[in-house]
Amino acid sequence: MRVLAARTADTVTFHAVELFKQATALQRRGIDIISLGVGEPDFTAAPQVIQAMQLAAQSGKSGYSPPAGLPELREAIAEFYTKQLGAKVDPHRVIVTSGASGALLLAAMALVNPGDEVLMPDPCYPPNRNFVGAAGGTTKLIPTTIANRFQLSDTDIEQHWGPATRGVLIASPSNPTGTSIPREALARLIKQVHARNGFVMMDEIYLSLSYDGVRQSALALDDNLIILNSFSKYFNMTGWRLGWMIVPTHMVEPIEKMAASLAICAPTLAQHGAIACFDPEALAIFEQRREAFRQRRDYLVPALKALNIDVPVTPDGAFYVYGDISAHSPDSSAFSAALLNGARVAAVAGLDFGPAHAANTMRFAYTTGLERLQEAIHRLKVFLG
Repeated sequence: MRVLAARTADTVTFHAVELFKQATALQRRGIDIISLGVGEPDFTAAPQVIQAMQLAAQSGKSGYSPPAGLPELREAIAEFYTKQLGAKVDPHRVIVTSGASGALLLAAMALVNPGDEVLMPDPCYPPNRNFVGAAGGTTKLIPTTIANRFQLSDTDIEQHWGPATRGVLIASPSNPTGTSIPREALARLIKQVHARNGFVMMDEIYLSLSYDGVRQSALALDDNLIILNSFSKYFNMTGWRLGWMIVPTHMVEPIEKMAASLAICAPTLAQHGAIACFDPEALAIFEQRREAFRQRRDYLVPALKALNIDVPVTPDGAFYVYGDISAHSPDSSAFSAALLNGARVAAVAGLDFGPAHAANTMRFAYTTGLERLQEAIHRLKVFLG
């Protein structure tokens, strides 16, 4: 048997997978586990979306779509940006992909050459590094600070940009912190990167799940960005595997060619369903769910603080709280295991998101109902004494 390619060993492991395996094993034994670990909404696709997909299937619309996606869906996404996210977008620049992961893979393949370096914040979503690696590049994780809301700054770009650096990948709001980059700070960061002829890949997967202030795409600041987004989080369609990217005009044709070669197209039935996401009735449902997430955040943050789990930066988006557990343990991985086995609560240790804050942080996801969150806090209170 042939030896496996070196990239299989270089792939960043998501340690939370082992936590979820252990939690599942306990649940199979009849033990009730409250998961604050999974970054997946507890809501499912809106009824309008399901009905649209069913109608498409019944009508035989299950063949390949164009590689860039159904024109009607691209137009709907562009209109959503114009009306909801404060940025005028030409539908031609929208590429529909197999999840945001598909968008990130295409972006990395289009922009990163072997040996190139991409800057990312520490902490950040771990699989992002794997997409850069798949293109032959490397990732440089830059430790972030509470003062900068666990986000990169223009000063970070100045200090860490090297001869091999080609660009930056940032998320706002972020996984795992739930924090956004203030508008003025983001503008300064983009300016620094573009002054070095670099690219900015902007993960806006959680942008529509922002709770404080105006929801506005980074495209409102600068048109020369690569935007990554998804139907998974705000639109509650995780298993449908559908996302999109918005790219500068000169990148459209190369991205389309790669999309046709790598995936042919995103799932067509999912695309037909997704068009219904932008119906007013469906958008009203998503907004009600966003409000439910806001209420959960407003409960969980002070509840964790009352348990001496500090939340140094209040999250303004996504559905995560990034907590400091150093008052209870010097080892977040051991503390995560203790919570699972002692309190029957699953939460993710900071190790997954980068080494800078790994030992003393954990990610708590409020992707379960308010009553279950309250029960989780009760269990933690009893466990921690």
